[in-house]
Amino acid sequence: MGLKSTTQCLGYQQITSLSAATSLTVPANATRAVILAETQPVRWRDDGTAPTSTVGMPLPVSSALSYDGDLKAIKFIEQSASAKLNVSYYL
Repeated sequence: MGLKSTTQCLGYQQITSLSAATSLTVPANATRAVILAETQPVRWRDDGTAPTSTVGMPLPVSSALSYDGDLKAIKFIEQSASAKLNVSYYL
């Protein structure tokens, strides 16, 4: 997956506490995020309802989600203990 050369990275976040539905900490002006599940699969929702470990869109381990929806609305939860998310934010 390539990013346009004009895309500006605005920050990085690693989330290691995903036992409850967790939002992103979005930098100012970010319009897109690339989100990678590490160690365990996670689920996400962006419709105003919190995901659970069994309900939501699955994001398998080592899979990247390029997300350009409402970055403040999306939430994640681990499907199994010890999940991590790596997130890069872009303009």
